[in-house]
Amino acid sequence: MRRTPSRRVLAAALLVASVQAPMAAMPATAAPAASATAGVARHDRDHCPHGGLDAALTARLDRTIEDVREQAGIPGAVVGLWMHGKGCYVRATGVADTVTREPMSVDSSVRIGSETKTFTVTALLELVDDGLIGLDDPISRYVKGVPDGHRITLRHLAEMRSGLFPYTSDPEFDHTLLSEPWRHFSPREVLAYGFRHPNTFAPGEEFQYSNSNLVLLGLVIEKVSGQRLADFIHERVLHPAGLHHTLFPRGDEFPEPHPRGYTDQSPSGEIVDATDWNPSWAWAAGAMISNLHDLRRWAGILATGRLLSPETQAQRLRTLPTGHPGTSYGLGIFETNGGIGHNGSIPGYETVTVQLPERKATLVIMINTDAVVQGQEPSTLLARAVTAVATPDNVYDGSVVAR
Repeated sequence: MRRTPSRRVLAAALLVASVQAPMAAMPATAAPAASATAGVARHDRDHCPHGGLDAALTARLDRTIEDVREQAGIPGAVVGLWMHGKGCYVRATGVADTVTREPMSVDSSVRIGSETKTFTVTALLELVDDGLIGLDDPISRYVKGVPDGHRITLRHLAEMRSGLFPYTSDPEFDHTLLSEPWRHFSPREVLAYGFRHPNTFAPGEEFQYSNSNLVLLGLVIEKVSGQRLADFIHERVLHPAGLHHTLFPRGDEFPEPHPRGYTDQSPSGEIVDATDWNPSWAWAAGAMISNLHDLRRWAGILATGRLLSPETQAQRLRTLPTGHPGTSYGLGIFETNGGIGHNGSIPGYETVTVQLPERKATLVIMINTDAVVQGQEPSTLLARAVTAVATPDNVYDGSVVAR
């Protein structure tokens, strides 16, 4: 979801080249070893009521996941793959805590980072269906003080085409966050870091992933609904979707069980424990928490538009180029080589949730690190490797919109 300045530049420079980088070229970092099937057997039946994938494919996935986990330095990973007519695959591998060496659990809750955007934009689109806002309304109608706000529409914000400078790219913001990771930030505070920079392009001209866009949409939802964003998302999105293990935290709450989360986003660049860092800085762009069961359910709802009118869902799925081959972006959602969904990254955790509608296949990945390896996000490496084995005609690559 964000990088400190030096690592962000490296990640951007290596992004395109990294897509095809062989795993063998990546140095193995310190990751505690654990059985690929640790803590799995008693849970598989709950998540795979209709049976697992065939033995050969299961064995290939086991080996692939363990290879990527070890080479990318991922302490623990949960991978769920459901394929219509073929069965499913659910595994927890590695450890949830590098000190106690507690094994990773498939029932874990994790911070989902930018997957929060899918919930925020769904809430916004419900207000569109209610007739209370229009996607082509200027943001200046709802929030004052936005640079060029009279020209930037809600659609531009949801499509990541506003041109607003990302507040997470401001050096002072980076310094403040990493120096005081338990500090609470208000939405207006984080936006101020971005607003002091010139816009990067005219509205609608280009794609640029920016958390500033989603924080503004969160403020629009609060103004129009008259509710706190967390309350509106709970009442209009989570409850009707039946997501009972997903929440927008008000403070430092983090349901158990959850793994410890490890990040390289520290002043020294060393790996540190970020489990209890305050996610308020990410707010509508990345503060939410969920688990495997709910993310699997959400993948289907998101891809089919069950909470929206057909007309609004069609607009949501009208994706535009991102400048990265194979990946386009719609209204708070991406399409990557046939997969519809989003990924997430926040210090200590990364997730991927995508569905292949044509093949009725769903992939959910949750890991407890966001430490990059040669400019590549570990969740992207893992999702790419899993889909190369399971759905070789639809290999995942959502890295362009990862942060």
